[in-house]
Amino acid sequence: MQTVICPGSFDPVTRGHIDIIRRAAKTFEKVIVAVFVNKAKVPCFTIEERIHFLQMALADIENIEIVACEGLLADYARERNATAVVKGLRALSDFEYEFQMALTNKMLNPELETLFFSSSAENMYVSSSIVKSVASFGGNIRDFVPECIHDEIRDRLCGGGVNHES
Repeated sequence: MQTVICPGSFDPVTRGHIDIIRRAAKTFEKVIVAVFVNKAKVPCFTIEERIHFLQMALADIENIEIVACEGLLADYARERNATAVVKGLRALSDFEYEFQMALTNKMLNPELETLFFSSSAENMYVSSSIVKSVASFGGNIRDFVPECIHDEIRDRLCGGGVNHES
């Protein structure tokens, strides 16, 4: 069975994340969605909340597993016998960082490949940072996050500010 990992902090999960994961699930036998702790960032949502959001948004997909992870992706991939990492790319600026990470993972785990999926046109501009920024000013994030978790994300991120959504 070919297993791949879709890693991320997913803080919060966006429609772009969901699109990449769904496409990976159509392509590979098993997809592990690994919610990693990024020690360089202070998350808005707990790891349990992020896992909950992913479970809600991906409930209809059978060949995925959603897990919390700490440590090195290369080590986790080895533990789970994953053959590849699947990452989404929105723009050239993403590629530079992701290419560096792919080379690092390859050095740490020579058996691990990194595969890049291009973002769908409608998700090219969407990022967790954009969602947090727009929501913090009460802006409409409905087109950025999965509908099934929209209200939970909006309520947390709006922080009592003006809400321009209906």
